[in-house]
Amino acid sequence: MEKLNYKTLYNYLSLIYKNRSTQEIGEICKAIKKLFPKSLNKDISNEKWSEKDCFLITYADTVSKKSQNNLVTLNVFLEKYCKEFSYIHILPFYPYSSDDGFAVIDYKKIEEKHGEWKDFSKLSSKFKIMCDLVINHCSSKNYLFQNFLEQLDPGSDFFISSDKKFTNFTKVVRPRSSEISKKIKIKDKNCYVWCTFSHDQIDFNFKSPNVLLFFLEVIKFYIDKGSKALRLDAVAFLWKQKGTKCINLPETHLIIRLIRLIVEFYSNECIIITETNIPSHENLTYFGNNNEAHCIYNFSLAPLVIHAIISENNTYLKQWSRSMPPAQFGNAYLNFLSTHDGIGMRPLEGILPNDELSKFLSTLKDSGAYFTHRISQKKKTVYEVNTTLLDAFKQTYRGKDNHSIKRFILAHQILLSMEGIPAIYIQNLVGSRNDYKKVKTTNAFRSINRRNWELNELLSLLKKDSINKKIYLSIIKLIKIRRKQKAFHPNATQFTLQLNNNLFGIWRQSIDKSQSIFCISNLSKYKKTFSLLDINLISTNKWYDLLTKKRVKNISSNFTLTSYQSIWLSNIKN
Repeated sequence: MEKLNYKTLYNYLSLIYKNRSTQEIGEICKAIKKLFPKSLNKDISNEKWSEKDCFLITYADTVSKKSQNNLVTLNVFLEKYCKEFSYIHILPFYPYSSDDGFAVIDYKKIEEKHGEWKDFSKLSSKFKIMCDLVINHCSSKNYLFQNFLEQLDPGSDFFISSDKKFTNFTKVVRPRSSEISKKIKIKDKNCYVWCTFSHDQIDFNFKSPNVLLFFLEVIKFYIDKGSKALRLDAVAFLWKQKGTKCINLPETHLIIRLIRLIVEFYSNECIIITETNIPSHENLTYFGNNNEAHCIYNFSLAPLVIHAIISENNTYLKQWSRSMPPAQFGNAYLNFLSTHDGIGMRPLEGILPNDELSKFLSTLKDSGAYFTHRISQKKKTVYEVNTTLLDAFKQTYRGKDNHSIKRFILAHQILLSMEGIPAIYIQNLVGSRNDYKKVKTTNAFRSINRRNWELNELLSLLKKDSINKKIYLSIIKLIKIRRKQKAFHPNATQFTLQLNNNLFGIWRQSIDKSQSIFCISNLSKYKKTFSLLDINLISTNKWYDLLTKKRVKNISSNFTLTSYQSIWLSNIKN
């Protein structure tokens, strides 16, 4: 029977818990081996994804129907309209107290209005489901924190506490501007606990091995329920150490390596994805040496694509694209344009100059976006832009016009051509607009891009001649085309083309080198012409635009792109 590699397990634990004795490390090893006595499967495959894979990101209640469990309703919608997606990321569907699910009250239950685990099982029998592992913090109403307040187990050592406020942690990097210390009482004694995000989200103390063991048990539970991917939420903040930034610390990386080791032993079908909304060079470290995350969220792509289209200039997108290292086999980028959290600005650090960033933010604000701020080193900066993607394209640096849908579709044409696995937020799929009414109700800027659709209302829009239907059909068509191209494998070669500033282009080549695709986009509303000689099409091949199904008759000619047009020139007609 296959067993966990004890030596590797022991080495990781020794490095994580440096102050623990040999005996204590041995006891932790025994507890882990007891939790994972055997593997679910032994057929180890390196091919974890292909060009056919695409994620859909949704809440359990994004689409709902009166008197019906949300997971049942979601299943109805997915089966009818989302068969082209292989992975469905259902954002936290557990009982929660705030932050739309990210303040978890119970990790092993499903919120009553969403349904039961049998409803989850029906979904997981048709799609690969990604679950959120909200690993950095839990709700103040979670029984573990309630036990902590009474110094009961489990929970007595699960959280970070101090007799005084955490005022000596001046270097700490956080995504919020709120106070880090929350005043509490532990058995009638005044104390403070650490809150990276909100005062309803209490950070775990991973210096306690009991916290690690708790989450390993939760991981096993999700895999046993059928989860095929785990999203490690806010994982960069996991380990706290006085005198440091308390982000991206070595112990955090070691814990991710340990989780990957155990998950790959237990189920090679399940992939680990880290959610780290940080500058690009820091984000890349979460691949490790192909021993941490299988996939990382490609946070810089979204704001750079949006910026390139709004500014009609490829400069910064092109520079970044050229500098991005290809992911090793066994690793992949997860590409997206927006999510439930909005559009992160930290990934632009070191890429976009301050004056250009200011102009970009000003344009988005004029289009109706809100800003969420953070405070670092006593400086307030924009952490996140809150808007729907469609409304982000209301205008360009030139001002407002009637081309927002064209820009929106163009962004998806770029997204679906890039190296990595694409992920599409359900609000983008159905063409949602800014939900100012929900923002007013919740008093939370993020609600602007978290509309709750009534099933019949949405189905009606997708059936009649509407903007929503036009957007939905356009995106689904692109996904269908993409799924047939070997050159769009997540690990296929990518090379950034040298074109004028109004054009952005990449060359993709399949792993077996049989297919090449040249993806070129006009970032402006004016016609743009380029010479096909500049992209070196092989003369012995026939070339086709996969998007229009038209053949290129003369590879030495000039090619004109209309406003916001993309072409996918392929030597294989699929």
